[in-house]
Amino acid sequence: MNKLLVIIPDRITGVVEKGEYQPNYYNPGDLFDEVHLLLTNDDQPDIASIQHTVGRAKLYIHNYPDDLNLVAKHHRLLTPFRLKKWAKGGIEIARRIAPSMIRCHGVDWNTYLASRINQALGIPYVTSIHINLDENPNRRFKGGNLTPAQEQQNAFYEYLESEALKRAHLVMPVYKPILPYLARKGISRVEVCYNILDGANLKEKTDYRINGPARLIYVGRLFAEKDPSNIIRAVAAMPDVHYTIVGDGPLRPKLEELVRQLGVGDRVTFRPVVFNAELCRMLPEYDLFVIHTEYFEIGKSLLEGLLAGLPVVMNARQGQPVPELQNGIVKLVANTVEDYGKAIREFLASEDRRAALGRGAYRKAQEEYAPAVTERKVVGIYKSILERT
Repeated sequence: MNKLLVIIPDRITGVVEKGEYQPNYYNPGDLFDEVHLLLTNDDQPDIASIQHTVGRAKLYIHNYPDDLNLVAKHHRLLTPFRLKKWAKGGIEIARRIAPSMIRCHGVDWNTYLASRINQALGIPYVTSIHINLDENPNRRFKGGNLTPAQEQQNAFYEYLESEALKRAHLVMPVYKPILPYLARKGISRVEVCYNILDGANLKEKTDYRINGPARLIYVGRLFAEKDPSNIIRAVAAMPDVHYTIVGDGPLRPKLEELVRQLGVGDRVTFRPVVFNAELCRMLPEYDLFVIHTEYFEIGKSLLEGLLAGLPVVMNARQGQPVPELQNGIVKLVANTVEDYGKAIREFLASEDRRAALGRGAYRKAQEEYAPAVTERKVVGIYKSILERT
């Protein structure tokens, strides 16, 4: 019997509420007979609400909360001892489960625990990484003038991340911009594995004609690094354009106020929550996918737009460019009202240009990011591990 232990730092209940889980998320290829989710928090999700994430497998949920008190107590000599002591209970849970392998998402307490389980029990583990933690740190702080407490927290998580990664059978960054972080950490067992997306609901856009007002869409969290204000201002000057903003975040009230000030409430629609299956089905209905992001990534929502064959207009980020976006797969502009406005007008004026960019994006995305392609790669990695255990 193949058993998978997935160690998770996130609160699953929140993910379920947003409708972001897709079938077999934790059990691609239905490889495992049992899937055990071990949460490093006290969340108690409804097991029935996530059964679809493991397919036909029997699903179990366990809790082993992290101990954030250790962060403020960080000491170069004592932290290793304290973390090992914290991990002992998690090792015993793994011993009772006796999984064939361990899967982690991210580099947090969960992956540190997997490393300790591997050290104690020899169970192989893999982890995917979804952000470059140097560019967009999760627990650490960027910049100078840090307080002593911030410096202490940075040192703690630098240590925890290094320990978490060094024993991994394989580290699977979900895009190339994460590679510099892993190189800095000295991690060599690395293979880029793009996110497995919703193959059942993603459909190709086949008609690039515009019937009625042009329809633009933004998908993503709403905060400073992904601020679509300049796109809203550009759209405000285009009477026959409607912009749908899918996503939520701390910037939404400010954006809603901007829409009121510009008097375009009838042409800019906010949809804070759209379940992923519905989002994937509705993407081909839009004419342009128009976003702003300073993140060093090719995010899941952007991949979905490309896989739907939508022509994409977005900013060339400040700093190092994203490798996946440098081959003409999207139209890159400066993050200004003028540049967004110019690009939107050019594409809306020409069906041929929209179709060329959208179809080119679709072909490229199908080669590298299609759900069947990415799932086959991950299943192959899992099988190679299972054959050795």
